[in-house]
Amino acid sequence: MTWLSPGRLWLLLAVLALAVGYLVMQRRRSRYAVRFTNLRLLDRIAPQRPAWRRHVPAGLFLAMLALLVVGFARPTAEVRVPRERATVMVAVDVSTSMLATDVDPDRLAAAKGAAKRFVDGLPDEFNVGLVAFAGSAAVLVPPGTDREALHEGIERLAEGITGVQGTAIGEAINTSLGAVKGLDSQAAKEPPPARVVLLSDGANTSGMDPMEAAAEAVAAKVPVHTISFGTPGGFVDRGGRPIQVPVDGQTLQAVADETGGMFHEATTSEELRAVYDDIGTSVGYRTERQDVSARFIGLGLVLAMGAAAGSMRWFSRLP
Repeated sequence: MTWLSPGRLWLLLAVLALAVGYLVMQRRRSRYAVRFTNLRLLDRIAPQRPAWRRHVPAGLFLAMLALLVVGFARPTAEVRVPRERATVMVAVDVSTSMLATDVDPDRLAAAKGAAKRFVDGLPDEFNVGLVAFAGSAAVLVPPGTDREALHEGIERLAEGITGVQGTAIGEAINTSLGAVKGLDSQAAKEPPPARVVLLSDGANTSGMDPMEAAAEAVAAKVPVHTISFGTPGGFVDRGGRPIQVPVDGQTLQAVADETGGMFHEATTSEELRAVYDDIGTSVGYRTERQDVSARFIGLGLVLAMGAAAGSMRWFSRLP
C-alpha cells in the first residue's frame, strides 16, 4: 500500500498523544479514589463501577481518529477491475471420446456443468461466447452478456453437433478468434481484450494446425487457456466393444505456452471446477492502483457510531 499524501500520517502522533493523555487521566483518577479514605461511603456513592466498559467508547473513538487520519493520507492499493468490453470464448470438445465415463457421469456432462459454473462466476458485463468442436468447429452462442442464452447453448452441447468427427483444436481457436473480431462495430479497429478457454481430452486430429492457430492468437493478443480433461484409462463403448481414449494434453500445453495462456489438467469433476475457478480469477481483468481511503473512512465512521452507542447505552451520554 502506498500513500498519495504520506505527510498527513504525522497526525497519528496527535492521536497517540490523546491516547497517552487518556491513560494518564485514568491513572490520576485511580490515585484520587485511593486517597478517599472513607471506602464505605465511597461504595455507597458509587456502588456500580463500570469497570472495562468505561474504556470502550474512548478506545473506539481513538481508533476512529486513527482510521480517519489514515484515510486523510489517501492510501492507494492495487485493485482488480473488469476490463471494458472484456470477451471470453469458451470452446468445448464434443468429439466421441468426450463420452468416456472415466469422469462421472461422463467427460462431456461434467464439462457442461463446470462450464455453467464458470460463466456464472464471471462479471455480468463480460461478453461470453460458446464454441463447440469435434472434426470442425462452430459458434453456438456469439459473445454477449445474455447468460440465459449461454446456458441454453451449453445444454445443446452433444456428440455430433458439429457434424464431423475428430478433434480440431486449431479450428476451435480460429473460430473463437473470429467470434471475437465480430463482437461489435469497434472490434475491427479496436479489438476487445479477450481470452479463449478451451477444453479437450485429446490431440489434434483434423483441420487447422493448432500451432498455426496459436500464432494467430498471439498476433491478436488473445491468450488461450487450455484444459486437458480425462484420465489415461478412459474408454468409450462402441457396439459392446471398448475403445481406449486416453487423455492427451501435449498439444494443449504447447498452445497455452505459445499464446501466454495457462495449461491445466483435470481428472475429476471437482478438479475441473477448481480449474475453471482459477481461470475465472484471471481472465478479463486488469490491475490498477486506486485510492482506497473510503475503506478507512467508512470503518472509522462505524467505530464512531459504536463509540456513541456504547456511551449512551452504559453512561447515558455521548463520548
